[in-house]
Amino acid sequence: MHNEQLTLTQEWDKTFPQSDRVEHAKVTFHNRYGITLAADLYKPKGAAANQDAADGRLSAIAVSGPFGAVKEQASGLYAQTLAERGFLTLAFDPSYTGESGGEPRRVASPDINTEDFLAAVDYLSCRADVDPERIGILGICGFGGLAINAAALDPRIKATVASTMYDLARTSAKGYFDEQDTPEARMAQRRALAAQRTRDYAAGAYDRAGGVVDPLPADAPWFVKDYHDYYKTPRGYHPRSGNSTDGWNVTGTMSFLNQPILAYAGEIENAVMVLHGEKAHSRYMGEDVFKLLTGDNKTLVIVPGATHTDLYDGGGKDMIPWDKIQAFFEKYLG
Repeated sequence: MHNEQLTLTQEWDKTFPQSDRVEHAKVTFHNRYGITLAADLYKPKGAAANQDAADGRLSAIAVSGPFGAVKEQASGLYAQTLAERGFLTLAFDPSYTGESGGEPRRVASPDINTEDFLAAVDYLSCRADVDPERIGILGICGFGGLAINAAALDPRIKATVASTMYDLARTSAKGYFDEQDTPEARMAQRRALAAQRTRDYAAGAYDRAGGVVDPLPADAPWFVKDYHDYYKTPRGYHPRSGNSTDGWNVTGTMSFLNQPILAYAGEIENAVMVLHGEKAHSRYMGEDVFKLLTGDNKTLVIVPGATHTDLYDGGGKDMIPWDKIQAFFEKYLG
C-alpha cells in the first residue's frame, strides 16, 4: 500500500474564512482501490470536551459532499465548524475529483465513493490522536446517501449524519420526484449513455456534461436557481468544483442507474441522523430513507424554512442546526 504523490494547494482557498480556533493541515490517504485521496484535517486547539482524559485521543468525523463539490466548499465548512466544537475532522475530496487522485477525472461510482468513506475511517482509525472506537461520518447531498450506504457496510462507523441528502440511485433511475419511473425512460437513458460511450472512445476523450447551468434560463426550476446561487456566485464558487465549472463526464454517473445504494439501510445498528430542510426539493428522499431505518438511535431533523442548499452553508441565515449535530455526535461518539 502506498499514497500517490499529489500536488496539494497549501494556501487557504476555501469558500469560508479560516478559524483561529482550530489547527489545519493537508493530508492524504488511500482507499482499497489504490486511489489516493486529498483531505483537510481540522483539529481543535487546546483540550476538547470529548478528549479522553487518560490518553488524549479525540472523537473523529469524516466529511464529504455535496455530490460534484470539493472539500473547499460545504464539507470543509462542516468539518471546520465541528472541529471548533471539539472533534477532530477530515474533509476529503472523493476519488476522481478535486485534489484527489484517480483517472479519468470527474467520474463517480456507488462502490468507490462508498469506499472513500470507509478509507477515511481506515485513516482516522490509525491516527495516534483518534480513538478508533469513536469515529463518525457526515455526508452532504449525494454523499449523504453514500454515507448511509457506508454505515450499512461498516460497523466501525458509530454515528452517521446525512445532511440534505440525495439518493443518487433513485434520481438516476426514476428522475426527480420519481416522475420518470418507467422501463421506457430508463431504456432511453441507457441508449443515450451507450451512444455517448462510443463517441467518447472514438474521440479518445470524455465529454463533460456541464456544471450548474449558467446563465439561468427564465424557466429554470426553483431548486436549480438555488444551486446557481451557491455554485455560480462568490457564495460557493470554487474552480475545482465540477458543479461550479464544467461538471461530470457525460457518462460519469452512469453506474448509479442500476445500482441501488440503500438496500440494507434497515440493518444499520449504529446511530443515524437524517437532516433536511423543510422546503428542500429533496426532502422526500431523506424522509423515505428514514422510514427504512430501525432502532431507537435514529433521528430525523427537519429544519424550518430551509431549502436544499441552505444546509450547505447556512444560506446566509444560519440555517444549519449546529447544536443538534454536535449533541448527536457527542451522544454517540462520547
